[in-house]
Amino acid sequence: MTSLVLTLTETLRYRGALGQWSWVLHRISGLGVVLFLTLHVIDTSWAVFYPDLYVKAIAVYQTPLFTIGEFVLVACVVYHAFNGLRIGIIDFKPVWWKYQQRAAIYVLLATLVVLVPVFVLMFGHVLNFYNDPDRQILGLGEVIEAQIPFVVGIAAAIVAAIVFGFIANLIAPERTKTERAQGIRPKGSRIERFWWSFMRVSGLLIVPLVFGHLAMMHVIQGVFDITAAGYSVVGTGGLVNDTGTAVEFVGERWNLLVGSVAVWRVYDFALLALVVAHGFNGLRLVLTDYTNFSPVLKRASIYLCLIGAIVLLVLGIGALVGTIDQTAIEMAQEAAANLHK
Repeated sequence: MTSLVLTLTETLRYRGALGQWSWVLHRISGLGVVLFLTLHVIDTSWAVFYPDLYVKAIAVYQTPLFTIGEFVLVACVVYHAFNGLRIGIIDFKPVWWKYQQRAAIYVLLATLVVLVPVFVLMFGHVLNFYNDPDRQILGLGEVIEAQIPFVVGIAAAIVAAIVFGFIANLIAPERTKTERAQGIRPKGSRIERFWWSFMRVSGLLIVPLVFGHLAMMHVIQGVFDITAAGYSVVGTGGLVNDTGTAVEFVGERWNLLVGSVAVWRVYDFALLALVVAHGFNGLRLVLTDYTNFSPVLKRASIYLCLIGAIVLLVLGIGALVGTIDQTAIEMAQEAAANLHK
């Protein structure tokens, strides 16, 4: 029976087998990215739907705990992207599998080469922010309290997925061992081939999009700069965030028109659609690996990923087609003024 414990114990038993560690790191980094993606899409949607909550969310991101998390996130994204390219290239040319260990080393080196200058630039934003003697930071208790709705929401999604999995298993039980032994082909095999191809094609498309997003939103202008009044909004040709609210920052960026096209809305839509589909399908593969012993839990894993993907797509698309007007910015200003009272 495949289990998470077996994965960890066998990885430790190999004691340095690079292929095994690459596999584990790819999964861990992917899970980290999916977790952040869930928080990030929901939080960003608040810029449109609940401007006051978005102000609180950005204040949470500007705390030491989430600052450390931001560095971990960037490391996860960069490693996962490079290692995903390694997997895709070798899958495309199976005869190159004999070079997989060397390729894994190149992935680690490329990750370090990218992360060193990126972390230096990111740390500059951190120092400028925390060196301000008048800076007020939310306490750890407030940060933890702000995560309670997310924990409750994820728990509710898990419960709903288990219920759906139980009902689905009653209606259409999984194939029996006899059927599998007789070689009866599962109906989902063609679908799985599609998803196998999708993961590799989408991975190639995602890399330039996500690297561009990281460069703009974490390196050139990080989370600490989007609440600074008078700063130009990255990628807008000099539009200024006059109020120093994250809501106006998002509004200026999304409302930029180039030839009557809201280019950053289109960009973020492409990124949202590809990353959600890629990320939650990857999560499905991981979860079903560890729930194969139970038809109910295996199906629950699939439903959980469907629920997560649908929720994020609905919220993300809803925000992208929404409007950030002057009223939303004024609400954000009022929320920012009352944040530390």
